[in-house]
Amino acid sequence: MQPTLKSARLRGVSTPQPLTTQTPARSGSGTGWLRTIRRLTCWLALLLIGTGLSKAQDGSIDPTFNPTDVGFGNGDGTTSTVQSMVVQGNGKILIGGTFTTYNGTGRNYIARLNADGTLDTGFDPGTGPSSTVTSVAVQGDGKILIGGTFTTYNGTGRNYIARLNADGSLDTGFNPGTGANSNVYSMAVQGDGKILIGGTFTTYNGTGRNYIARLNADGSLDTGFNPGTGPSSNVASVAVQGDGKILIGGEFSTYNGTSRNRIARLNADGSLDTGFNPGTGANSGVQSVAVQGIARS
Repeated sequence: MQPTLKSARLRGVSTPQPLTTQTPARSGSGTGWLRTIRRLTCWLALLLIGTGLSKAQDGSIDPTFNPTDVGFGNGDGTTSTVQSMVVQGNGKILIGGTFTTYNGTGRNYIARLNADGTLDTGFDPGTGPSSTVTSVAVQGDGKILIGGTFTTYNGTGRNYIARLNADGSLDTGFNPGTGANSNVYSMAVQGDGKILIGGTFTTYNGTGRNYIARLNADGSLDTGFNPGTGPSSNVASVAVQGDGKILIGGEFSTYNGTSRNRIARLNADGSLDTGFNPGTGANSGVQSVAVQGIARS
């Protein structure tokens, strides 16, 4: 039986920026141990959601965070893994994963918590997504992007990506059409509102896009971002630099025919940035990338 991963907060540990993580979950990919590491990392990130105290304390568990969860194995918190999260500007916490309840209340794969870790009942996704949420991002207007392995949201077709209103309802103004043809593992919202997505997909709304694509704010494909043949395998994480250049990590070994082992940087138009040269790069999958001083999505 898979262990239930719980949430907690440590006293005196602060988090100055949103945190999200993405977990590739392809069956038969040979990366089960990486999935386990990523799940544990998600749990550790929950531990590090801070109290905003200016003075570090002893690092013991903060009992004011989700006070109804009396400990591991007692059925509180989530019923299964948390694979992604982001802290909103108001301190509330969005979580996505494989869970179907939080503190005994039904929440399929997506939920929002109050700053004290209790369930925010003002965020009600209804039946929610039909399967796992692996990535969550919040736009500047407060709307919420989710990516994962789902194909519907609250009964409406949404293939692997959807946008929600602040109350958890589906935002029908974001229409991806047929969407991605496989899982979306990572998302990043640019300053201009365009949305980068990475995953295991090879098309978006019927147009070829291997593992990386950029969308307009309405969910349509941004054809101004053209990666060519793109990376040779899945993209697990995407991050945008302050200058607009794009970092990607994953399981690929080339980008548009040029050797790039598991990490690469792209120009804003999707072409490879040859000024970023990792040499032989990483010898195995890169599951997360982040730019220091910039919030990760």
